[in-house]
Amino acid sequence: MDKQPLIAREGWLVLLAAFAAALVATWFLGAWSAPFWIWALFALQFFRDPVRVPPTDADAVIAPADGRIVAVEKVDDPYLKREALKISVFMNVFNVHSNKSPVDGEVKGRWYNPGSFVNADLDKASTENERNAIWIHSARGDVTSVQIAGLIARRILCYVRTGDQLVRGQRYGFIRFGSRVDIYLPITARAEVSIGQKVTGARTILARW
Repeated sequence: MDKQPLIAREGWLVLLAAFAAALVATWFLGAWSAPFWIWALFALQFFRDPVRVPPTDADAVIAPADGRIVAVEKVDDPYLKREALKISVFMNVFNVHSNKSPVDGEVKGRWYNPGSFVNADLDKASTENERNAIWIHSARGDVTSVQIAGLIARRILCYVRTGDQLVRGQRYGFIRFGSRVDIYLPITARAEVSIGQKVTGARTILARW
């Protein structure tokens, strides 16, 4: 598993600019610089990327992101063209936005679709918003993990390619500012979460094979 600093690399330039602006504002504006410091502290919490140790259960599929469960349903997987169990995690701006692999396996495919930026909490975000999907082939079955941009999120980052090997909990991408991740599992998988439940990326068990 790749080593990742506690602050996501995607945020380094943003944080540098935010804290530099806050310091300059303090020099010139004194107490009126408070909004600059609020923004800098918000950016710091947004780009945090704590180290997580995933469960060791061989039959566990883990959460790919921090957030709240907004969908647990049987649907058609639009990428692998199969009936599937779909579990969706909605991330608000206060959640960790680093995305983790839900299973051990090989990346067998990747699809990018441009789209809209409606609220990622809505069901239609899965089919209308900008999104990036990867197909992970594991020993237990195939998993599709889909990063979806949201109302505020405007950039999806994915660092894996076809042929790459992933382990559960491995960091594979990042979405900036409020978004969603959909997981499509074989229809035989058993959900371990329910709508409205809060989950922790790389730690909470979403389902079991």
